[in-house]
Amino acid sequence: MTAALPIQLDRSSPVPLYHQLAEQLTAAITDGRLRPGDPFENELGMSDRLSLSRPTVRRAISELVNQGLLIRRRGIGTTVANQMVHRKAELTSLYEDLQREGRTPRTEVLSLDCEAQDDQAAAVLELPPGTPLVSIVRLRYADDLPLAIMRNWLPPALNDLTLEQLTTSGLYAVLRARGIRPTVARQRIGARNATADERRTLHMSKAEPLVTMTRSAYAADGSPVEYGNHCYRADQYSVDVIVSER
Repeated sequence: MTAALPIQLDRSSPVPLYHQLAEQLTAAITDGRLRPGDPFENELGMSDRLSLSRPTVRRAISELVNQGLLIRRRGIGTTVANQMVHRKAELTSLYEDLQREGRTPRTEVLSLDCEAQDDQAAAVLELPPGTPLVSIVRLRYADDLPLAIMRNWLPPALNDLTLEQLTTSGLYAVLRARGIRPTVARQRIGARNATADERRTLHMSKAEPLVTMTRSAYAADGSPVEYGNHCYRADQYSVDVIVSER
């Protein structure tokens, strides 16, 4: 049975009604009030209940469909999509994002090399070419689903990191525990086909794409903290960005 969510709309607000509705529906999905597979209130019923025009409700629902939160199926109606991780444009780790989404993160450290050399990573970390760096490759699970392969490079001062630390906590939590606080980062989001190894590791088919992200993180004084190159299953990961007029 479809439950009618309590919705509060401010008709005096400059924020469009469709956007207010879409934001509250999104919150109901991300905080677990609506679960994957749940039927969704139909467009006509919602427009009547909230005294909104059908185009307004249709636009709000389309926003969620476009984000992958809802699925429309002929003969079945609209249902909540399988759960995805939605990373907002803020400086958090995937481990923290998963916990916030109510999912259980788990980490498998694929490699930890404290003598790695990578000139691109060294340049981002403002170190001379050939500097021995700490290189970490981790496989992050969301519940029991392999979600992301995360490659990170850290300055040599962190060469005493342990497998246990990296397995039981997110990288940023490990850094903060040592007095290193990433406060700002430059990110680039992209997409590409997965390699054969990545498909095997992430349990993907050949046709499925990856979401990619490179990140350079800095402390408050501008000093580089870490450089990351991550890839995610596109069916389980998206990035939410709010933009505004200048």
